[in-house]
Amino acid sequence: MSLGREIYPNLKLRIYTSGIRQNRLAKMLGIDEAHLSRIINGFRQPSGGIREQLAAILQSDPEWLFYRMQISDPTLVHEIQPQAKV
Repeated sequence: MSLGREIYPNLKLRIYTSGIRQNRLAKMLGIDEAHLSRIINGFRQPSGGIREQLAAILQSDPEWLFYRMQISDPTLVHEIQPQAKV
């Protein structure tokens, strides 16, 4: 069971620096804003087609744009790890 998720920090950065609002970007991609949000925040993997469209719209190299970074939620880790007895 994985407690982390993969995020795309370069994708977040590029969307921010492009000045394109997330709702407009979702419309350009033909997906709803919630779907795009899940991709950006690492809850959903984008399809190859969405990756290519995002790279084209954001004028970025897809490999750079979709560099993955693993994050974990420390609150989840804390909840499932047994407490050390003192």
